[in-house]
Amino acid sequence: MRGFAAAVLACASLVGCASSTHVIAGDKPGTYTVAASATGGRMAWARAHELAMNEARDYCEQRGMQSSVSMETVSGVAAMTEHASSVDFECHPRF
Repeated sequence: MRGFAAAVLACASLVGCASSTHVIAGDKPGTYTVAASATGGRMAWARAHELAMNEARDYCEQRGMQSSVSMETVSGVAAMTEHASSVDFECHPRF
């Protein structure tokens, strides 16, 4: 049983966790920013990117629109450090 618990703990530490901020209004009307971060492993940047993109998409979809990303800023490249993604986006009508 101890071996199983140790294996589960080791896997959980490699997966890490991800979190995001609330969407905030940008400097210009109709622009927004959301940031996300993730830790644990070399692919943490991908989880941070995916979470930020999903938050932007969900925000616009809740308003019956679609998201359009204008810029993404990423940070963190070393394994086992916090990786982050900040996405600037706009919501546009669906065509």
